[in-house]
Amino acid sequence: MRKKNKKIFLKKYSRPSKDEYYLNVALQISKRATCLRRNYGAIIVNNDEIISTGYCGSPRGLPNCIDLGTCPREEMGFPSGKGYDYCRSVHAESNAIISAERSRMLGGKMYIAGYDVKTNELVEANPCSMCKKMIINAGLNEVIIRKANGGIKKIKVEKWIKNPDEIFS
Repeated sequence: MRKKNKKIFLKKYSRPSKDEYYLNVALQISKRATCLRRNYGAIIVNNDEIISTGYCGSPRGLPNCIDLGTCPREEMGFPSGKGYDYCRSVHAESNAIISAERSRMLGGKMYIAGYDVKTNELVEANPCSMCKKMIINAGLNEVIIRKANGGIKKIKVEKWIKNPDEIFS
């Protein structure tokens, strides 16, 4: 009996780069956020392992803006990036750092992605000055951000350390 050769045809597909993969994970995590303005997700990766995740939301046990149906910053007319003292949320970057062991973060990367709640469009998820300081103290080496146009922006944390004015910009 003669065996027939069977050819196996593999469907060709485009495998995402690791940066794309981790940014997609961060964007998925952002869907758990509870902010009424912008929802962000962050993940910390070291040695190709996800160490921690975080999204925007009120401190544990406190009501979220989506539960209250109102945003204090919006009610007071603060533009994006201003009036964080009145924000109920802990930022995604901070939540990811809080949930991780520092020794596991050292030398790692943070991936951040997010979208505007009202338009459902991607937004460039640049960390605020407080989150930048936390990222520095966590010992992370790089921050990779999903840009509003879908592209990728990479920032070496060392750049913030060498030029502290960039922390507050």
